[in-house]
Amino acid sequence: MVAGGCRPPRGYGLIIAEKPKAAAKIAEALGGRYARRCTAYGVPYWVLRVDGRLFVVAPAAGHLYGLYTDERGFPVFTYRWVPLDVAEGAKHARKFLALLATLCRDASIYINACDYDVEGSVIGYMIIRNLGDVRRAYRMKFSALTPTDIRRAFRRLEPLDWPMIEAGLARHELDWLWGINVSRALMEAVKLVTGKKVVLSAGRVQSPTLVEAAKREARRRLHVPYPRFNVQVWLAGREGRLKLTIASREKLIEAKRIADRVAARGYAFVSSVAGRREYVKPPPAFNLSDLQMEAARLYGYSPAFTQEIAEQLYLDGLISYPRTNSQKLPHTLDFRGILEGLASIPAYTQLVKRLLLETRGVLRPVQGPKEDPAHPAIHPTGAVPRRKLNRAEERIYDLIVRRFLAAFSKPAVVERVTATLDFGVVRVNVSGTRVLEEGWYVYYPFSRPKDDIPRVSRGERLRVERVVVETVYTEPPEAYTKAKLVRWMEEVGIGTEATRARIVETLFDRGYLRLSGGYVTVTDLGFAVAEVLEKFFPKLTSVAMTREFERLLEDIRRGIRRRAEVVEEAKRVLSLLLEDYKKRAMRDAGLMLAKSLRLVEAERPCVICGRESVDGRLCRFHLEALEALKRGFVEWRRRLGGIGWEEYLERVASLRETGMWVRDVAKYLLETGLAP
Repeated sequence: MVAGGCRPPRGYGLIIAEKPKAAAKIAEALGGRYARRCTAYGVPYWVLRVDGRLFVVAPAAGHLYGLYTDERGFPVFTYRWVPLDVAEGAKHARKFLALLATLCRDASIYINACDYDVEGSVIGYMIIRNLGDVRRAYRMKFSALTPTDIRRAFRRLEPLDWPMIEAGLARHELDWLWGINVSRALMEAVKLVTGKKVVLSAGRVQSPTLVEAAKREARRRLHVPYPRFNVQVWLAGREGRLKLTIASREKLIEAKRIADRVAARGYAFVSSVAGRREYVKPPPAFNLSDLQMEAARLYGYSPAFTQEIAEQLYLDGLISYPRTNSQKLPHTLDFRGILEGLASIPAYTQLVKRLLLETRGVLRPVQGPKEDPAHPAIHPTGAVPRRKLNRAEERIYDLIVRRFLAAFSKPAVVERVTATLDFGVVRVNVSGTRVLEEGWYVYYPFSRPKDDIPRVSRGERLRVERVVVETVYTEPPEAYTKAKLVRWMEEVGIGTEATRARIVETLFDRGYLRLSGGYVTVTDLGFAVAEVLEKFFPKLTSVAMTREFERLLEDIRRGIRRRAEVVEEAKRVLSLLLEDYKKRAMRDAGLMLAKSLRLVEAERPCVICGRESVDGRLCRFHLEALEALKRGFVEWRRRLGGIGWEEYLERVASLRETGMWVRDVAKYLLETGLAP
């Protein structure tokens, strides 16, 4: 029960925050030192007065309601919203719901002060709908948890943001429909074949992301490296030595011919040296995706970790709302006030002084192309940290502050220098960069290029000291990192800036992906699920369909499409595909999964890995690897001018660049002495 001394009389306004820390910030901004902190059911809330009227600020703990069905099997299209402890067994939700139920009972108005995005809109709406009265509900909209932003939002209360609510509800319903139906389709298929219950999952955005990761990983494991021959030259000039790759050829004989002629000539003539000035504009302030990519590049942080740190900095009132797609800083922001706040932080005092001198107080930030209707680009609020930030928080905060400062600075000036070297048989351009004016690099040095202009003069002869033909090998497709997988999702238009990192983490939690040396690899379970999804649910795992439903969700948010019609369309698509699957493919899918999971013995196991073989000897993956090896042998012979099969296998098996499945087959053939 609510403690008697903290029980306000009936008729107060109830302000609902998304989390306890946000509630504390709102209470402090509106009530100052007169805001009374109370506790009930182990959850804090605050009682305060604003202009003589009584208000209570109470927190949620993120989502307190979820979708649930009593029906078994699939397809299932009947569901309802229930408290999260019922839907997902989330016991932590009970105490928050108990407090909110008590406080909603005597409130006269309800104010949703959760984060201003579709998730925050749904969180607040579900509490008010189930425990209060949406007819007496309002919305607070703010982009930073600063006293100024909170007070301004409180003075400008708006009606509930119905398009955002509807879009959020629709997203939850679509994700639930996809997830529960396809997950049950996979699990029921395995149970049909084995009688065993195995937990498997699929998702509307999760599944195409898994399929993409599996495709990339398969291409890497099927990679046969081809040799390439680089002609490397060591040169001596008046200002020092230079090492260059002057030619790269597929055929060894061609590379040797170039090397011999360069060595015989003995020098390279610098036929021209040309430089040009370039103005490099500062980058815009971060959106969430850009921040995640930069933190991954500089510090190796995963997107989810960066998002978590940014959200903590937001709750501390140090930065604006981080889950934004915007690269724009609106002129309504108090730029000077933010800079004055930053100047009181010793690490940024001199930088702010320099910026104000440089700009003469005229603060016009560079604007990026991307927009977000709800929030500006991520920026510091100017508030001074009240606690010592940990190392990760310091790094992320520093990136955000410096990127914000750089946005107001002048372009950097760089010189691009290109020298043309004539070796007789080939001409080579050698390029480099030198920074002439630092510009915005002063504030954001993480993007500053190294000074590496070629130190040669026009008309100079450079003596050839050494010539070598080096054998290099083609690399497999680049492995995904968590950050690059999130970037792929953004580029193809699936998921949102707020959900992408969480979806990637879900694939790890499910055991479909794992990290190896900082790179994403796909587990056997991940390959099995991806293979079944792609074979039996190709439409549901297609990027095109996922992107189309993202567009429909955006239409709902913009108020030009109804939630009901989008959800009904999803049900129609799912119903057709699932019914066809049930009739035609369920047993086959179950058998594929059961064999991949080693729940059913392979009838004719692959001699290398034990998976079901295709030809009585090799599984699909190793059979593809064998075919790749055969094609590779032809290409190696063309490039080298002749090589035996056994020597070829030995070299391929020993190379770092060789794909795992290709190496498996090469070693197997060498051990058994079998012909291809």
